[in-house]
Amino acid sequence: MVRAKLLIPLVLFSVFFLHSNAGDEEAFDVRQHLSSVSRYKDVAGNSFVASEIPDGCTPIHLNLVARHGTRSPTKKRMKELDNLAARLASIVKEAEEQKLPLQNLPGWLKEWESPWKGKQNGGQLTVQGEEELYELGIRTRERFPNLFDEDYHPNVYPIKSSQIPRASASAVAFGMGLFSGKGNLGPGKHQAFAVTSESRASDIVLRFHDCCNNYKDYRKSQEPSVNKLKEPVIDEITSALTERYKLNFTRQDTSSLWFLCKQEASLLNVTDQACALFNPSEVALLEWTDDLEAFILKGYGKALNYRMGVPLLKDVVQSMDQAIEAHEEKHAPGTYEKARMRFAHAETVVPFSCLLGLFLEGSEFQQIKREQPLEHPPKPPQKRNWKCSNVAPFGGNNMLVLYSCPAKSSSKYFVQVLHNEHPVPVPGCDGSDLCPLDVFKEKVVAPHLKHDYNAVCNIKAGQQEQKPATMR
Repeated sequence: MVRAKLLIPLVLFSVFFLHSNAGDEEAFDVRQHLSSVSRYKDVAGNSFVASEIPDGCTPIHLNLVARHGTRSPTKKRMKELDNLAARLASIVKEAEEQKLPLQNLPGWLKEWESPWKGKQNGGQLTVQGEEELYELGIRTRERFPNLFDEDYHPNVYPIKSSQIPRASASAVAFGMGLFSGKGNLGPGKHQAFAVTSESRASDIVLRFHDCCNNYKDYRKSQEPSVNKLKEPVIDEITSALTERYKLNFTRQDTSSLWFLCKQEASLLNVTDQACALFNPSEVALLEWTDDLEAFILKGYGKALNYRMGVPLLKDVVQSMDQAIEAHEEKHAPGTYEKARMRFAHAETVVPFSCLLGLFLEGSEFQQIKREQPLEHPPKPPQKRNWKCSNVAPFGGNNMLVLYSCPAKSSSKYFVQVLHNEHPVPVPGCDGSDLCPLDVFKEKVVAPHLKHDYNAVCNIKAGQQEQKPATMR
């Protein structure tokens, strides 16, 4: 009876999903529903999306904040997959001994071993991840040729990464694409370039979450409650899997199988094994549980999550101010910065996207301005803007392009926001992707800069009032 009750919501959703998507059933691609494990090309495409820039406007500076490319599972998660292999062997044997009907059981599952079994290292950038960033570098130069028309110098084109190898490797891959054919090394005329990093212990620009004690306390305290929110969905799907395949699956089995599905689909392009255990409605719900976790622990679920990213926002705005100063004072070419490129993690890109006010629903931007809490992302089959496959896939990125528009009477300088190479509306700019710089500073940036990083991260609530930061 309990199992029947658990299955009712899932069955109803499945009926709704299949009915509303009957025409698209064959088009369903699990690779577009892998939350933050999604490959860039599967969710963002491999091209810039054209946008309308007023005549007479020219780009004078570019800021890039990017996540590392596709990576292999970490050692901890590889161990989880080894445990899953042992667990699957055990429950299959148990079912066979009980002579349960196993005609629906996929053949691969009976003798499955992890593709990463015996691997000693994990978490590194894959060949696919290298290609994602290399190709992004090429497209960036092609999209903004007048920004990348000068000889390389680290003061003109600074490239920064966190101290984590997959992020610095992503920076290298991007730079190889960006400067391809512009150097003197080898037949490909490669350009040597610098990638600089701060120590993990003090990097409050790209790994602010590592240095933020209040955030680490918050995350640790919230993880159990996040798991509780996910449990009803996991339990429903576990019951459905048990009924479907006649194996004694547990909640942990379902979670591990979903993780395996994401790894197989993203890294190996395999969608007919672990992913095929779930139907589309179950995939949608599992994706939602991942997105919900990211919302609460990295995104809009707590203002602390993105306020700790204020040093990065300040760095972006200061680079724009410096570019304007160089432009107005007509500094000689090669003596001023034209692009500042940064490579880090989902824990960087997600809070930064929140600071810009992206992926909000309806009036939520006004709620954030009033410092009111937001509702959790709506559960499928309801639609939602907050999908981590879009917010922070592997290689996900935000570009802020500064334009000089001398013919515009309202403002001489504008900022365009691109997310994953797509122009995106910025709520603080009346829903436009091209925003007057003074409006961008007033409506988007200034409300965040009143929060000081040290006060937000390292002073307990009530101990000291936050001191406002200054902005030019």
